[in-house]
Amino acid sequence: MDKMKGVTAMLGALILTFLVSSDDGLLDAALTAAEAPKTLRAAFTVDIVSDRATHTYDFDPRRPVGQRWQQVSATGTDETLLEVAESWGGDAAPDSWLFPDDLRASVSETEAAEVLGPAWRIRYDHRMSGNDTGPLDAWAASTLQATAWIDPISETFLRIDHELPAPVRGPNGGRLLSFQQTYLLETDPRYGTSYVAAFAVDLKARAAFRTFDARYEARLSSIELFFASPSAERAFLLRKTGVESP
Repeated sequence: MDKMKGVTAMLGALILTFLVSSDDGLLDAALTAAEAPKTLRAAFTVDIVSDRATHTYDFDPRRPVGQRWQQVSATGTDETLLEVAESWGGDAAPDSWLFPDDLRASVSETEAAEVLGPAWRIRYDHRMSGNDTGPLDAWAASTLQATAWIDPISETFLRIDHELPAPVRGPNGGRLLSFQQTYLLETDPRYGTSYVAAFAVDLKARAAFRTFDARYEARLSSIELFFASPSAERAFLLRKTGVESP
């Protein structure tokens, strides 16, 4: 009887593991939802948080240049948060950080999927896309492992993880001991576009006989998606629904 239970459990596990293609079905639908049109913009507030500090910023591309990225408040001191905020706010379009870049190109054509409770889990080796041209991109593609979680009901991504399976030499020297990057995604009900609502980075590295730790989270709120122009919005909705919007 115990042997039969073991065989039954094994068969059940096999039934719940299968191949999916990035060109059709659930994975294709999730990838399509994550492909934001270039004319889509976002205003948002973000709390960048570590165990030592919390810095809050506000961004709105409709404000005059030089006033779009603003610091709202800051408590505590953390150089890592300052560096993240400087990089993010210095981007030509800080709202582009909300939209996954070249996710379809990063996923292999066929991947193994597992059904775990209410979500599908897909593990894949991150591939270089057309925008990945630097040595850091090549290092990430050859080193990190990725896992995506998909809601089979809404056919959208819930979460994407990038993880270092074992310590390796870092892209800029030294030794990277651990690395974990997590993106939590939500989907706009009007446009059906997925965006990053939070992300977290946790890494530890050693160089020059010193150990460096960086742990922080970015939690977005007051997210407002809109198009660069009314005509761009109408064109998008027409392609999406086939109905001319007023």
